[in-house]
Amino acid sequence: MKKFGYIQSHSDHTLFLKRKNCKLTALIIYVDYMIVTGDDQKEIQRLQKYLATEFEMKELGELKYFLGIEVARSKHGIFLSQRKYVLDLLAETGMLDCKPVDTLIEQNHRLGLFPDQVPTHKKRYQRLVGRLIYLSHTRPNIAYAVSVVS
Repeated sequence: MKKFGYIQSHSDHTLFLKRKNCKLTALIIYVDYMIVTGDDQKEIQRLQKYLATEFEMKELGELKYFLGIEVARSKHGIFLSQRKYVLDLLAETGMLDCKPVDTLIEQNHRLGLFPDQVPTHKKRYQRLVGRLIYLSHTRPNIAYAVSVVS
């Protein structure tokens, strides 16, 4: 991709970007899935043609769902949601019937150790924290609380 004029993102190494004439084209790769998007239709077509020479590809149409993120379009823009991801997470943790509350946590909060505390299942806890970290992509309001428990 670098030879084709794309720059690899420093924050996500699966994301490649190309800026040309005030337009942006983006390619993100996950295992055997690729998303090509941007506001430069000519560059998108050129990129897709190039990728088709390198890989066996199938056009799946407009993006609706990718890695637990739902994509909805309207005249007001593109909206990302992880509604299904949240419902699956709540079901997995047995909290599907719980009522929503604000995620308030004081800054510089430290988790404490309590002598009579029952140890948690380490792998389950790590999996839950990982899923919450991923959820914070579309719910930045939980990012601080998630960073504390992680």
